[in-house]
Amino acid sequence: MNVDAITSEQIDRLSVKLRAAGLRSTRPRLALAQLLFGAGNRHVTAEGLHEEARNAGLSVSQATIYNTLNQFLNAGLLSEVIVDSARSYFDTNVTEHHHFFIENENLLIDIPLNEVVLSTVPDAPEGYDLGGIDVVIRLNRR
Repeated sequence: MNVDAITSEQIDRLSVKLRAAGLRSTRPRLALAQLLFGAGNRHVTAEGLHEEARNAGLSVSQATIYNTLNQFLNAGLLSEVIVDSARSYFDTNVTEHHHFFIENENLLIDIPLNEVVLSTVPDAPEGYDLGGIDVVIRLNRR
């Protein structure tokens, strides 16, 4: 898939989304945005997106993938889910929610915000405000 394979309607929709986030609609951004946002909410790693892009016929470097994901993250189009010090996923669902992480499958599943109830959260240290709470519940398939 390249940008030429995307319909004009899709290009218009993605261009509006990128411009609203303060990003220019470059060909690589549009093509990667189509992969990311074209089929509903999903979780991807940079490596997984790079493989998808290559399988779709896009000629983009791993550096372009990382740069684009970080630009989308900084623009609020993605959120990042850090599952451990070596792995993070980019989530197209930017609403507040939590995750199940199936460790032996490297799979994230959304948990609606209201399904995790915390009875107590410690006060933030002096001079800090709570920025958010991210819960990742780790699972292993039997």
